[in-house]
Amino acid sequence: MTATTTAPPVGGPTTGTTRKPGGVPTRFLPVIATFVVFVATFGVGSVRYEGFASGQVVANLFIDNAFLIVLAVGMTFVILTGGIDLSVGSVVALSTMIAAAMLRSGWPAWLTVLAVLAAGSVLGLAMGWVIHRFGVQPFIVTLAGMFLARGLCFVISVESVSIKDATFRDLATGTVELPGGVTITYGVVIALAAVLAAVYVLHLTRFGRTVYAVGGSESSARLMGLATGRVKIGVYVISGFCSALAGLLFSLYMLSGYSLHAVGMELDAIAAVVVGGSLLSGGVGFVIGSVVGVLVLGTIQTLISFEGTLSSWWTKIVIGALLLAFIVLQRVIVRRT
Repeated sequence: MTATTTAPPVGGPTTGTTRKPGGVPTRFLPVIATFVVFVATFGVGSVRYEGFASGQVVANLFIDNAFLIVLAVGMTFVILTGGIDLSVGSVVALSTMIAAAMLRSGWPAWLTVLAVLAAGSVLGLAMGWVIHRFGVQPFIVTLAGMFLARGLCFVISVESVSIKDATFRDLATGTVELPGGVTITYGVVIALAAVLAAVYVLHLTRFGRTVYAVGGSESSARLMGLATGRVKIGVYVISGFCSALAGLLFSLYMLSGYSLHAVGMELDAIAAVVVGGSLLSGGVGFVIGSVVGVLVLGTIQTLISFEGTLSSWWTKIVIGALLLAFIVLQRVIVRRT
């Protein structure tokens, strides 16, 4: 008589999926907690400050954080596999520099966009290949990618490069009217399109199901015959692409390229993903949770701006405390399951 083993199902998180009768799956609890925090912080602002609860304030959360939303989308793919990408902030800066330099040289806007997206994707491909081929820790490889991208920024120019291209400026200043007199920018539309695309890929494609399987147990996924190598490389390509796209949105937001843009933004992206409910160990998390995580960070910053008497560094202090609280919450949930 031979013993048989049952492989974990592909198509969702492989940890933290238990639930009590009549309750919700435990993997949803961090996302729900994030949403509760968002509602609570926004509610505090609505009670404390006049005009805080307006629709335009909500729209401004998306306008001011469109690039971070896209960055968090790419980071979610990487963290779901149990990896990390420290290069994303530097790739954002490099993307702004490439875009500004090419536009200054007279390149058409559409070709500049393609070049920026290709550069980010190729850098992600290179890092993913090294991680998979040589078994190097993602932390080390992406740290090297961070230094490389930031160094290339200074090779292009040590000074800020203004973007004067008419197409870019039209996109930067253009708005989309919503009901109630609320307006959003084209950057928000692009960011939301990226979110929808990521949700589709993660939950309705074989690639996405394999991402969850690799994060849950790479050895089990390999035994099931899944293309773990291609997926591990692919998530870094996606992260590089999203970083480049975030860089383009940031260049629209700032209308300039600068070597010191987005310093520390990789930490903001990681914080948003973790606060949004994704486990750093991989296998559990949702893109929507990452988006809500970005909104939580944006709401905290908006609260401090409305207060007017607090230093902007309080944003980092509150985010740090919130991040620690969510990490503890995740550990409690994992231990119980």
